[in-house]
Amino acid sequence: MAKRLADKNYTIDALVSSPAVRAKKTAELFAETLTIPISEIMYISALYHASAGVFYEVVNGLPNELNSVALFSHNPGISYFVNSLVAGIRVDNMPTCAVFAVSCQITEWSYFKKATKAFLFFDYPKNTI
Repeated sequence: MAKRLADKNYTIDALVSSPAVRAKKTAELFAETLTIPISEIMYISALYHASAGVFYEVVNGLPNELNSVALFSHNPGISYFVNSLVAGIRVDNMPTCAVFAVSCQITEWSYFKKATKAFLFFDYPKNTI
């Protein structure tokens, strides 16, 4: 999935992960593929079994110099979060290692929750399209 993301030519400035073993390992694999130093992955304990609200709190606290981030966490919270991002786009369940991407025009991460977001793509390991 990291290779598929890299092939889409999106630049990821930072990886933010739950410190749980599987999320951490996935973030490390993405870091290697996206040539981001593993030492720069941000681990946030609150992302372990997080609600959608916690995801927004984490994003809200990101450094404003970052333009794009990838979050690594767990179900069911991550599914609730992605389903709150774009009206009319629903994912029943975020499969392991799925990537759900949105964009928005903001100058500070604290504006993210209320910002209008554009759906970019949804991809997951068993997707053959």
